[in-house]
Amino acid sequence: MIYPDNFEIKIGFAQVRDMLSELCLSPLGRQFVQRMTFLNRHDLVQRLLEQTNEFKQLLESDAEIPLQYYFDVTAYLDRAAILGTYLDVQDFFEIKMSLRTIRDSLRFIASAEEGKYESLKALGANVTVERSLIAALDKVVDDAGAVRDDATPELQRLKRDLISQQAILRKQIQSIIRHAKNEGWTPADVEPTIRGGRLVIPVLAEHKRRIKGLIHDESNTGQTVYIEPESIFELNNDIKDLQNAYHRELIRILMGLTNTLRNHIPELRKAYQYLGLLDFIRAKAAFARRVESSMPKLHRYPYIKWTQAVHPLLYLAHRQVGKPIVPMDLELTQEQRILLISGPNAGGKSVSLKTVGLVQYMLQCGMLIPVADNSEAGIFHDIFIDIGDEQSIENDLSTYSSHLTNMKKFVTVADKKSLVLIDEFGTGTEPVLGGAIAEAVLQNLNDSKVYGVITTHYTNLKNFAERTPGIVNGAMRYDHKNLQPLYQLEIGKPGSSFAIEIARKIGLPKHIVDKASSLVGKDKIRYDRLLEELETEKQELEQKLREATKQEEKLKRNVKEYQDLKNYLEDSKQDIMREAKGKAKLLLKDANQKIESTIQQIKQSQAGKEQTKQARQELESFAAEVRKEEPRAVQKRIANGAIKEGDNVALIGQDSVGQVVSIKGKTAEVLFGGLKTIVKVSNLEKVEGQIATKKKKASVPEAAEGYSRGMNITQRMADFTTTLDIRGEYAEEALTKVMNFTDEAIMLGIPEIKIIHGRGNGVLRQVVRDYLHSVREVASLGNEATERGGDGATMAVLK
Repeated sequence: MIYPDNFEIKIGFAQVRDMLSELCLSPLGRQFVQRMTFLNRHDLVQRLLEQTNEFKQLLESDAEIPLQYYFDVTAYLDRAAILGTYLDVQDFFEIKMSLRTIRDSLRFIASAEEGKYESLKALGANVTVERSLIAALDKVVDDAGAVRDDATPELQRLKRDLISQQAILRKQIQSIIRHAKNEGWTPADVEPTIRGGRLVIPVLAEHKRRIKGLIHDESNTGQTVYIEPESIFELNNDIKDLQNAYHRELIRILMGLTNTLRNHIPELRKAYQYLGLLDFIRAKAAFARRVESSMPKLHRYPYIKWTQAVHPLLYLAHRQVGKPIVPMDLELTQEQRILLISGPNAGGKSVSLKTVGLVQYMLQCGMLIPVADNSEAGIFHDIFIDIGDEQSIENDLSTYSSHLTNMKKFVTVADKKSLVLIDEFGTGTEPVLGGAIAEAVLQNLNDSKVYGVITTHYTNLKNFAERTPGIVNGAMRYDHKNLQPLYQLEIGKPGSSFAIEIARKIGLPKHIVDKASSLVGKDKIRYDRLLEELETEKQELEQKLREATKQEEKLKRNVKEYQDLKNYLEDSKQDIMREAKGKAKLLLKDANQKIESTIQQIKQSQAGKEQTKQARQELESFAAEVRKEEPRAVQKRIANGAIKEGDNVALIGQDSVGQVVSIKGKTAEVLFGGLKTIVKVSNLEKVEGQIATKKKKASVPEAAEGYSRGMNITQRMADFTTTLDIRGEYAEEALTKVMNFTDEAIMLGIPEIKIIHGRGNGVLRQVVRDYLHSVREVASLGNEATERGGDGATMAVLK
C-alpha cells in the first residue's frame, strides 16, 4: 500500500517518471513507463533490477546495441487483423524495420558469452520473428520505404511501360512548348505541369485559342490557362490507364502481404511487447548512468543499509550548476527500525526524509538506486508519508487536523513490513500538547515494529528515542560558528535547533534573546548548549584526525625514502666490491702475462744487456701505470652560502655531491645520483662548480706492439661497470643494450654481471633471460638477493 494518493508527487517520483519517458525511443517504451508501479514481490523486483543492471553494463561497454526503428505498430496490427483490409506501404516499412530491430536485438543479446546478460536473454526466450515474414516484407518494400519495382513480374512490366510512355509524352510536350514559346503564346520560363492527373502546359489567356486542346484550369489571376493539347490526348489516356493498372496491382500485392501478416499477429504482438520492454529497460539503464546508480544486494525482508545515498533529482540539479552534493549513510534494521532526525531549519532534514522515500520507491519499481556498490536493501509492503501542508478548505481541515488524519492511518494500518516517513512530527498546534501526542504516536508505531524516518524539533521526542529500544536519534550537522548547515546526517545523537545561538549571532537585540532564554528555561538552554559543545568538539577532533592522517602519510613516505636510500647504498656497496674484485683478478692476470712476456723476451735476446734493460724499463712502466690511481675530484666547499634550488650540495662531513631539486621550509629534496631524498637544510653545505662525473681513463701509451692489446683490455676492464640498468626501456632497445653489454663482459673476462630490469609486467625480465639462456658463455642465471631487488634484477655468471 502507498499512502497518500499523491505520494509520487510529494517525493518527486513524478519527475523521475517524466525523465524516463523522455529517455524512451518510442511510445512502446513510454507505455511501460506509465504502467510502472510499486511492487512488493522480492523475486519480481530482483528480476527487474537484474535486467536494468545488465542493460546498464551493455551501455557502459559501448557495444553496438540496435537502437533504431523502435516503431509502435500496434495500430497497424489491429487494422491488419480485420479481414478485407490492407496496410499501406509506409505501414509495412515501419513493420519491416522494427521487426529487423527486434531480430537484431535478440541475436545481439543471445550471442553474449555464457553467464552474461542472463536476465535479458530470458526476457526474449519466447520471442520469435519469422525470417520468412521479413523476407516477404523486404520483397515488396525497400529500406527507404518505397515499393520495389520488381515486387511481381506484372508490377515490373507496368512500371516499365509507364516509364516508356511518360518518356514519349515528355518528348512531345517539349516540342509543343518550344513552338508556343517561339510564337509568344507562353512565358519564356514555362514548364509542363500536372492538372487532374494529366500533363498540361501553361498558356497566356489571350492566346488560349491558338492551341487546340482541353482547358483544365486557370491561374488565380486568370492570366494563365492550363491546356492539354489535343495531340497528346491518347498518350495521357494511355498513361492514366497504366497508372490505374499499376495501382490495382499494388493493392493486390498489399492485400496478399496483409493476409500473410495476419497469420503472424499473435507472435508479433509478443515481439513488440519485447521491443517496448527493451526500450523501457534501456531508459531505466540510461537514467541509472545519469545519476550514477547501482544495484544493491536485495533482501526479502524490510532492511536498509545504504552507503553514499543521494537524492537523484537534487544530484542532477547540483551537477548542472557544478555544485557538490553531500551523500548520506543510512541503516534501518530490526534492532534500529526508526530514525528520529533533528537539527536546525534548512539543515537538510526534509531532504534526507524525501531521499529515503524516493530511493526506496524507485527500488521497488525496479529501478537502480543512487547508492554505493556495497549497499543493501529490503522489501517493504507499504510506504506511508506525511509531509507538507495538507490544509483542506473543502473538508474544513486545518494543517494539524490533516496531520492527525494521517497519524490515524499510520497507527491503524502500518505494521512490521511498513515504512513510515513523517516530516516535522507534532507541529501545527500547541507545542506541549503536540509533543505529547507525537510521543504517544511514536510509541505506538515502535510497538507495532514499524520502520520509519521522522524529523522533529521536539526535545521530548529526542529524549524518548534516547531511552527506547528500536528508535535511534540522528542529527543534521551544523557549523554554528559560521551559521552554515553541513547537510551531513550523523546517526547516534540528537541535533540542536540552535535557535537561541542563531538569534544571538544574527544580531537580534540582546534583551530579546535573554528574555527568550529565560522563558525557555535553564534546562533547555543547558541541553542545547551541551549539543553545541559536542558538535564543536567533534569538528575539532575531525580536524585533528585529518592533520594526524596527513602526518602519518608523510611519515610513511619518509620511511619509504629512507629504506630506498638504504637499499641503494647496500646495492652500491656490493656492486663496488664485486667490480673491484673482478678488476683485481684481471689486473693480476695481465701482470702475470706481462712478466712472462718480459722473461720470454730476455731469453730470446740471450740476456743481452741492452735488451734486458729495455725489457725491465717496460715492466717498470707497466707497474707504474697499474699503481696509478684516478685522482678524485676535489669540491670546494662554500661556508655560509644560502642554499637554493639547483645548487650543488653535500652532506656535512660526506663526499657525495647532489643537486637540490626543491626546498620546503627547513627541508630540501636532493638528488644524489639517481635517488631523491629529503634532508634538513642545516645538514647541507653548498659546493662550488658542477657535480663531478666519472671520466674515462686515458688509454695507456703503447709500450710495444706485443703489449698493446693487453694494455687496451686492462684499460677497458678498469672502465667497465658490471651493472646494466634497462628499467623503462622498450624491449627492442633493451635487448640491443643487453647484447652489447654481455659481449663486452665476455670479451673482458668478467666473472659475473647484473642486469636491472625491474618487476613490472615481466616483459623485460623474460626478454633478458631468454637471450642470456641462448649465450653459451653464460654458466648460470639467478635472481639478485631479496634485499637488493630480488627478481627485479638478473645475475649472470660467465664462464
